[in-house]
Amino acid sequence: MSKPFSRIFLPAFLAGFALTVAAAPALAQEEGPVPTTALITVQSKSGAPLNPSMLHLKVDGHDAPITDVAQIPPAAAQIAILIDDGLRFSFSNQLSDFADFINGLPAGTKVLVGYMRNGIVLGNPTFSADHAAVAHQLRMPIAIAGVDASPYFTLSNFVKNWPSNQPGARFVLMITNGIDPYNGSTSIMNQDSPYVQNAQEDAERAGVAVYSIYYGQSFPRRARGSFSGQSYLEQVAEATGGDSFYIGTITPPSLAPYLKDFSKSIAASYMVAFKVSATKEKKDTLTQIKLTTSQPGVKIHAPHNVHPGVYLQ
Repeated sequence: MSKPFSRIFLPAFLAGFALTVAAAPALAQEEGPVPTTALITVQSKSGAPLNPSMLHLKVDGHDAPITDVAQIPPAAAQIAILIDDGLRFSFSNQLSDFADFINGLPAGTKVLVGYMRNGIVLGNPTFSADHAAVAHQLRMPIAIAGVDASPYFTLSNFVKNWPSNQPGARFVLMITNGIDPYNGSTSIMNQDSPYVQNAQEDAERAGVAVYSIYYGQSFPRRARGSFSGQSYLEQVAEATGGDSFYIGTITPPSLAPYLKDFSKSIAASYMVAFKVSATKEKKDTLTQIKLTTSQPGVKIHAPHNVHPGVYLQ
């Protein structure tokens, strides 16, 4: 049985109460205010823990009360590592770093490895707390031009069919060049992609924080789109409360530092609960939120929108 979230009731600070676990995710089926959660990550310059009483929430531009803040224990984290199957063969040099990352996850953390090809995640990957078994699933990408299609088609399909009906904090880590080949030119003047926007909104509806590591392609026709791909990855990460890791337009020699940063983000994540109005007529509509803190030296990464009634605790 999963360890319950470490609950913080406002205005109490870091009080140790058990969190009642609800079925997740539950889409709102009735009108009126419904319990909703947002997954946030905290960056603290001093390492000080989050002070929930200094969190501020706006829903559709209006101040709204926060009902609960819960730090996420390892057993409540669900991490999907999605690797682009069109990556160059040199990615095989990174496999040991990914194996170390998976094997180094705290006990109870659930993880899966999937390969993105032709708009889907291959096979039927499932979450497991058996980290050694999941690490064993790592392999070289097939590195054939065109098989990667659009990572955003894959992301949309995956988050809409999240392979777990258990409550918990949802994280995706995509390793890809981020290029959307279906949106025409990859020039700086063409950075509005409906497919990227759809993937972003699908992730917000599912309550998923999307992280990404940029990994360039060896195919010349794709190389010129590196800026475009990085821009899209950053767009999705910012909108969902995640982060995007890259160094300019080059492929970094080692991804271990990024995996370390990703681990830190997971460890510094919280679930924030509040109520959002829902209507039967607009059951797929997203609600805009803004979560900030007045705590000195602390920055919050939070989704831009939530789906009313998605309660993942």
